[in-house]
Amino acid sequence: MTKTRRYTQRKRAADREETRLRIVEAAMALHEEIGPSDTTISAIAQRAGVQRLTVYRHFPDEAAVFQACTSHWLELNPLPMPAAWEACEGDDERLRAALLAFYRYYRGTQRMWQGAHRDEPKVPAIQGPMAEFRAYLREVGEEIGKSCATTGDSRLTITLQHALAFTTWASLESLGLDDEAKAALALAWVQGLER
Repeated sequence: MTKTRRYTQRKRAADREETRLRIVEAAMALHEEIGPSDTTISAIAQRAGVQRLTVYRHFPDEAAVFQACTSHWLELNPLPMPAAWEACEGDDERLRAALLAFYRYYRGTQRMWQGAHRDEPKVPAIQGPMAEFRAYLREVGEEIGKSCATTGDSRLTITLQHALAFTTWASLESLGLDDEAKAALALAWVQGLER
């Protein structure tokens, strides 16, 4: 009798986790397809194959859904990390490697970033994660800027932040530049400050 009960409890726990994951993945897919502002609890429930009440059992409000969705999405799509460019020799190569790491990342994740940037003013639940992402870009830009010849120049900090931003990547993408050309152009902006 005890073995059956333990098995049942483990099975229920596994089923709960599976349902939770289906809900999170449904939210994630909808955020990517139609954007966070148009994603409703009803749509998430329908996509996950559950009732709305089931969504609320797992997540008390939309903020909790967004938090779980963001965490899961970042696990699947980790941000570029400094190890990708820190080992590069020379300032220009380091900056170029960082830019390419972010630009390739944006290329693979652009649908989610487009929706997040578009809907950020309308959806308070994504404003925190977006602010954290901008802070990360600021840190990356400041760290790269420390090794540049124009260290201490606020124009360098601003240029690096602009070059690393998704919106800059998207703007250059709309002009038909590939990632290599985008990185070369952004590198030229920084080199222009050093003259």
